[in-house]
Amino acid sequence: MRHFTFLFFPLCICASVLHATEPQKGQLSASEKQQVGKQGTQNPEAYALYLKGRTYWNKRTLSDLETAVSYFNQAIAKDPGYALAYAGLASAYAVLPDYGGSPSKDIPKANSAARKALELDATSGRPHAVLGYAKFVHEWDFVVGEAEFKKAIELDPNDATAHQWYAECLFELGNREQEALAEINRAHKLDPLSLIIRRDFGADHIFVRQYDEAIAVCEKLADENPRFSMAHYCLSDAYWRKRMYSQSLAEYEVGSQFSGDRNDSEYASAMEQGFRSGGWEGALRKGIEFSLEQRKTGGASAYTIATMYAELGEKDNAFQWLNTAFQEHNPDLLGLKTDSSFDPIRSDPRFAELVQKVGLPQ
Repeated sequence: MRHFTFLFFPLCICASVLHATEPQKGQLSASEKQQVGKQGTQNPEAYALYLKGRTYWNKRTLSDLETAVSYFNQAIAKDPGYALAYAGLASAYAVLPDYGGSPSKDIPKANSAARKALELDATSGRPHAVLGYAKFVHEWDFVVGEAEFKKAIELDPNDATAHQWYAECLFELGNREQEALAEINRAHKLDPLSLIIRRDFGADHIFVRQYDEAIAVCEKLADENPRFSMAHYCLSDAYWRKRMYSQSLAEYEVGSQFSGDRNDSEYASAMEQGFRSGGWEGALRKGIEFSLEQRKTGGASAYTIATMYAELGEKDNAFQWLNTAFQEHNPDLLGLKTDSSFDPIRSDPRFAELVQKVGLPQ
């Protein structure tokens, strides 16, 4: 995943729902192919099921990830000693909450599958990346989480996903931008055909406020893969940061058409309606109105509501919703130090107190 969040949806692996509707072009990276040879199975059916699981994992939608889980479980049923299938299952469960799954249900399953993979093969790197992600994002244990990422990369320096996840978590901490950029650059070089890594390669520039660079990367990605919704969300966020509001809303609208989530489309329509009648302030107020309504059924992030109130300069309301996000242990709070949404309220003493409560490094 996550985890810095922008006005509409988080950019990181560890946040709210983002949907992709096209598969990544490379079904298996070079590292994954090496792992198949190293940790493979003698059962051809298990191997075929594993490959299907990897393909669906790469598509990155809720339904495709659930399908990936099914295939990995089927592979395990064919060969209970198949370490790589357990690592795949752990990876699928790890990212499910980012696409609409349940952290309380999915993350324990991710940890369990990762530990089983290590029990079967202690030299496997990916399970450590899964454990690091869970520690960092869902338990806010940054020291242990980072140690797991380092162990994953030590065991498998060519695992693009481990570098990708580690990069985003470093961006969350703040003040480690050069390390984070080096990690996402490494991920991109290792697997240049991965759509999700290409998206992150562009979107991570937003962390360091290099908006033109983010636009250039994600625009190329969207041109080449027009149905890949996350490329459009990336563009939407970068345009918003540059205060190019009409372009931001337009890209968000396009992304919502391919997201597969009805709430995306309705949210986009509400924001557009508000923008036409009242400019950017009107869009924000419509966004808040829509989100508050969605909260009645548990469908909107308290953190996102806080970003909109911060944009409006309504500090008390912003902190009210940030505190709600803290009470809900919202992973998006990991991006407090780097999210430019909160620049208008960053000097308020309550902000420093919240950063300290979350446990982010000072």
